[in-house]
Amino acid sequence: MKEIILFPFGGNAREAVPVIEAINKKEDTWDLLGFIDDNPNLINKKCLGHKVIGGREILSEYPSAKVLAVPGRPENYFNRKKIIDSLSISPERFTTLIHPAANISSSTKIGRNSLIMAGVTATVNISIGNHCVILPNTVISHDTVIDDYNMIGSNVSISGGVHIENLCYIGTGSKIIQEVTIGQGSLTGIGTIVLESIEPNSVVVGNPGRIIRKVK
Repeated sequence: MKEIILFPFGGNAREAVPVIEAINKKEDTWDLLGFIDDNPNLINKKCLGHKVIGGREILSEYPSAKVLAVPGRPENYFNRKKIIDSLSISPERFTTLIHPAANISSSTKIGRNSLIMAGVTATVNISIGNHCVILPNTVISHDTVIDDYNMIGSNVSISGGVHIENLCYIGTGSKIIQEVTIGQGSLTGIGTIVLESIEPNSVVVGNPGRIIRKVK
């Protein structure tokens, strides 16, 4: 079994624990050492029996352990790259977790340090980049490209030929029409219906989606 460490002790990392459990039910693959977090007040906090075992110093104590780093909330998604890069570990240490109940076609390519949860469907000729999180029951249709450092909520519907640029946050229940581009650094609110391309660094809400402000 391969050792793995989760970072930080946030919602995405805690939701990765059942993914690891599901993978191990099919085949013993991962030995979860625990979580690491920059907040010392979280030491020994537990999720499903797994503790916060320390801060970043743990990475050097377990040099062979793989890492899944999945920070990101709507209020700080645009800092995901900075947070992940600040771990200063080699790209080869990052791993990707795909829930066995995800339906991922053989023509889909997924980068490193990405988390794909149960019920996600990726159909034909799809590219999912590095450092992405896709929450349960999202459907990604043919020829879609999802760049790096993206967060995609649950029950999102992405039609064919969509391009989601780096560092976006796609809110739960959003629907994106075919062949549009979501510009870098943009956020769509919960349940947004995207019918046209979105400029970079935009916050978009509603049905149909409209820009309400720019991300600074």
